[in-house]
Amino acid sequence: MSQSTIQQSSVRNGLLAALAPADWAHLGPHLEAVELPFDQTVHAAGGPVDAVFFIETGMVSILVTLEDGSQVESGIAGPEGLLGLTLVFGDSRSLTDARVQLEGTALRIGAAALHTAMDGSPALRALLLRYALAFLGQVTQSGACNARHPIENRLARWLLTAHDRAGVDEFAMTHEFMAMMLGVNRPGVSIAAGILNRAGLIRYVRGRMTITDRPGLEAATCECYHTVRHEYARLLGPRAAAPAASAG
Repeated sequence: MSQSTIQQSSVRNGLLAALAPADWAHLGPHLEAVELPFDQTVHAAGGPVDAVFFIETGMVSILVTLEDGSQVESGIAGPEGLLGLTLVFGDSRSLTDARVQLEGTALRIGAAALHTAMDGSPALRALLLRYALAFLGQVTQSGACNARHPIENRLARWLLTAHDRAGVDEFAMTHEFMAMMLGVNRPGVSIAAGILNRAGLIRYVRGRMTITDRPGLEAATCECYHTVRHEYARLLGPRAAAPAASAG
């Protein structure tokens, strides 16, 4: 898809869809549709950030790399948001890796065009800053959750967050990634997944995760999932918090 063919009526990204037509006009001509293949690193830690990606489908994990080479997830972005927040604040370096965990698509805009659009549209600037605040809330709450709550509650929280962005009840998921996401070893993940599986909330077979009881999974999570969801809704509207998929 070329830049000139993208119409606001066709976008799936929540931020872009929320713009008034006059504000969209500052961005639309500069957007380019791109693929987000599984496991692609969109932005690398320590590397330059030269574009913002408004996610249309899929999910991207924000990963912190420690000195020993281990990685821990610190945040998630999906169709409610974007990648490249450093550019919104005027910086151009990434502290973290942004890696695709559920393949999808995005609309890309270069740094110069983004800054011109923000200068020309106070409403766009305000919207992007509200998203940044919502994302900061997610990162902050997740840090507290990972420090204090049982693994099975944390796994339920993360699976609900992934389910919201996946758009389907079944998606690829490995023990290795779940361990990285939770900051625990694989046996800990197996125990947590086993608890949720025996309760009939999920089914996990050969790297495929299925959400079988969404309401039950919501009841099994801690308050952190609901806190973050409410904050996204408060700052960005109900669409930013509404689940994209609904299991039976």
